[in-house]
Parts: sequence; structure tokens; C-alpha cells
Amino acid sequence: MTPSAPTPAYRRLSVEERRTQLLNAALTLFAHRTPEDVSLDDVAEAAGVSRPLVYRYFPGGKQQLYEAALRSAAEELQHCFDEPHDGPLLQRLAHALDRYLAFVDEHDTGFSALLQGGSVVETSRTTAIVDGVRRSAAEHILSHLEVTDPGLHLRMTVRMWITAVEAASLIWLDEGKQPPLPELRDWLVAQFEAALAVTAARDAQTAELTERLAADL
Repeated sequence: MTPSAPTPAYRRLSVEERRTQLLNAALTLFAHRTPEDVSLDDVAEAAGVSRPLVYRYFPGGKQQLYEAALRSAAEELQHCFDEPHDGPLLQRLAHALDRYLAFVDEHDTGFSALLQGGSVVETSRTTAIVDGVRRSAAEHILSHLEVTDPGLHLRMTVRMWITAVEAASLIWLDEGKQPPLPELRDWLVAQFEAALAVTAARDAQTAELTERLAADL
């Protein structure tokens, strides 16, 4: 008789591994469906586990699971702007946008639900998580600008540009992901340059910055 193939040994997942598995399953579902359309049964099925097990790790139910998944997505978005402080600034910004827009592309429906709000599971905590991503992005960009004590005009310009990036991302999804991502990225970088130029006309700190950027090209 031909010996049968050995049965793979079952490995029990650690608490952290199981939690990560459930979060990944939830994030995959939230990426393509709005939070209202995802149930705990859906998450359990996607993870290959039982509904009671999902409750065991997230006793607060769907709300707790959604907030945990949102935090995980927020951390990934924040890392999009973790660009080394090497090379021309606008090139660094383009690299960060490549990662940001790739996230938008991968999590299209979930990204829209995240930024547009209106979800039945939206709370002050989920809003704070999203705002944290925006603040983190602004801090990263200001650190790359290497301006000591950035003033109000410069801080407002950066925050306004981040809002424009979010709006452009949502419109891009609504328009069937057109124009192509490289074109969208270059356009957003050009908008950042234009926004700085407008602010430089009335703010000495930003004017000095734009001169440095021009010499950096």
C-alpha cells in the first residue's frame, strides 16, 4: 500500500494572531462594502471561524470591530507619509502620494465610507481616528519642509492641501478611477506647489520656503 500523505499539523493561533486574522478579514470586507452592509457573520465566514469566536475577541460587537479595523487602516494610511528625508521635497511628496493613492485604489468603497461619514457606526471615536490621520499627514509634510516653528499661513496651506487630496481621491473613485494614478499624483503635487505660491505672496515664511524649493529642483 502507498502510504497516505501526512495530515498537516493543526496550529492554534495566538491571541494576537487570531485578532489580526479577524481584523484583516474585516478590513477586506470594509474595503469593498460600506460598514452597514457588513455583518459579524460576514466577518466570521471570511475568517473561517464561528460568530461566537468573533464576539470572544470583540465583545462590543460590530462597533468595536469596526473601530479596531479603522485604527488598523488609519495606521497604514499614516505610514504612507513615512518618507525618508532624502532627495528633493516634491519628489518625496510624490512617493508618499503614490502610497496614499494605492491605498485608496485598494480600499475604494471603504475609503469613501471612511471619509464621507454618515455611517450608522460612525461615532466621535471614529471621527477622531480619521482626524488623527489628517493631523499625522500634516505633521509629516511640515517636518519635510524643515521650517522652524511653521506659522499659521503655512500650517493652513498644508491642511487645506490635505483636504484637497482627500476630495480629489473621492472624486477619482466616483469617476471610475480616472485619470490614471500617475497623472493624478503629478497634478496633486503641482497643486501643492501652486498653493504654496499663493501663500508666499502674503507670507514671508512661505516665500522663503518656495525659494528653497525652487533651488532644490
